Amino acid sequence: MTFARIEHINLNVTDPARAAAMANALFGWTERWRGAAADGGLSIHVGSETGYIAYHGMPGGGSAARFEKGVPFNHVGVEVDDLTAVEARVVAHGLTPFAHGEYEPGRRFYFFDPDGIEYEIVSYRETGTA
Repeated sequence: MTFARIEHINLNVTDPARAAAMANALFGWTERWRGAAADGGLSIHVGSETGYIAYHGMPGGGSAARFEKGVPFNHVGVEVDDLTAVEARVVAHGLTPFAHGEYEPGRRFYFFDPDGIEYEIVSYRETGTA
């Protein structure tokens, strides 16, 4: 089988600049690209050299049709080296971590961003410290 990986995720948000700034602050990512989207909205891509999230804002600052959580999307999973440090940044950003868990193969917690998008933050390097 050939190698495959997720290169990016495209999320509709009400404020792409706010979403991009949040991701950069929480995860240490950088802005890779910013520009007009095909529908006249704004798209901002933030991430690492190997993958990114494209935050897409609709023209006029609205968001696309809202979906009930899990229909069809549940959460964005982000792996980090230092779960404790990222959780502190989440709290400092005014967001609320919940559903902390430690089970093989790692530790994790979740939070919702201002648009109601759920993120799962996981570390496979920090086990046995919860």
